Amino acid sequence: KIPCLTHERMSPSLLALRPAPPAALAGVFLGAKVIYFAAEGWLHVHDGNFWAQLAAGKSTLGGLLGGYLSVELAKRLTGYRGVTGDWFATIVPLAVALGRVGCATHGCCLGRVCEASWFTVTDSVGVARWPAAQVELSFNLAAAAALLALRRTGKLPGQQFHIYLIAYGSVRFAHEFERATPLVVAGLSGYQNAALALVTLGIFRFRQRSKDQP
Repeated sequence: KIPCLTHERMSPSLLALRPAPPAALAGVFLGAKVIYFAAEGWLHVHDGNFWAQLAAGKSTLGGLLGGYLSVELAKRLTGYRGVTGDWFATIVPLAVALGRVGCATHGCCLGRVCEASWFTVTDSVGVARWPAAQVELSFNLAAAAALLALRRTGKLPGQQFHIYLIAYGSVRFAHEFERATPLVVAGLSGYQNAALALVTLGIFRFRQRSKDQP
């Protein structure tokens, strides 16, 4: 067996943290499905392929919200008080970017219809659209690079993932006006409401962490 992975070599704090990864996965999956259903999945309840759409549909915003909250709950239940967000600050943007590569190649998460130009993309039926997936791909690659620089310089420790939540939520809220998603509340899409929740969570936890740190 590998000594560094045995219980004898693991500190009590790391042993307490073991529930966090499965909690994060469960939270990401559940959050992604709940926000997708609330934002647009409910529109297809009476469709013959509803269950197939529900199985395929997911929301990055919901995954971030669910993953963050589930890890914090796991930490509270186990008594772990260490900072874990910085571990994910560069990994998550890269994972989201990889997901947007899938969106771009499979033609999902479309942008709004617009006049053909040098920056537009063409959908499966030949209609020019705003390059929604490509814009988010670019943002997340830039975010990963910026957060990696913060990590290497040791700046804003314990806050790096909060910065990503605030930045992604803000960009996503503004970018939703260019995406082809249904408007559900006060002229906003369900994803915009989720983006506002993400920004609020990020700011709240940023301020809370700032008070806790010396």
